[in-house]
Amino acid sequence: MDRIEEQIAHLQRMVEDLSEVVARQQTEITRLSRRVGLLMEREAEREAEGGTIPLADQRPPHW
Repeated sequence: MDRIEEQIAHLQRMVEDLSEVVARQQTEITRLSRRVGLLMEREAEREAEGGTIPLADQRPPHW
């Protein structure tokens, strides 16, 4: 009986730890999703204003 109680206590602690990890990950995912959304909006505005080809998409001068 003691062995089963120890295993249950161990499993409960593990579930609590995993729950904390999931909660932290959800917070981070939410934060990163907001940042990606802002970056997408900013890039759309930049494309609408200038209409230039982004530097990363331009061919190098030697082509």
